[in-house]
Amino acid sequence: MANRHLSRSIAMQALYEWDFWRKDPAKLEEIVNRNIQEFGPGLEGSRFVWQLIDGVIKHLAKLDKIIEKSAPEWPIEQITIIDRNILRIGLYELLFGKREEAPPKVAINEAIELAKTFGGESSGRFINGVLGTVYREIGEPGKEE
Repeated sequence: MANRHLSRSIAMQALYEWDFWRKDPAKLEEIVNRNIQEFGPGLEGSRFVWQLIDGVIKHLAKLDKIIEKSAPEWPIEQITIIDRNILRIGLYELLFGKREEAPPKVAINEAIELAKTFGGESSGRFINGVLGTVYREIGEPGKEE
């Protein structure tokens, strides 16, 4: 399980850098590979890192719209780059990820942990609030009300 947490961390750092460089598609592969090499020595494969990054990029417009709806007082460009990309990863896993690999509560908790590690003082609460709002809205499949 530590490999998946490390993979999320590497994906977040790569997406942060990619976002910082104005989402230049030409830089993405180099950024991801460098981050895997630098932060993931001993990581058993990079499939999950790429799965997260590819998924976030594929669904970027949808994810950003959901963030804007769930945090209307925070326009997407005013959310810190770290928090914005943690939200994107968390939402991707929550909405499009394989639930058997990362149930919704695991996806949310992992995003909160990333926020506590890499974000600011209130990042954990902010990430929890946004992802919690989305989770309550979509409900938990298979769980009766």
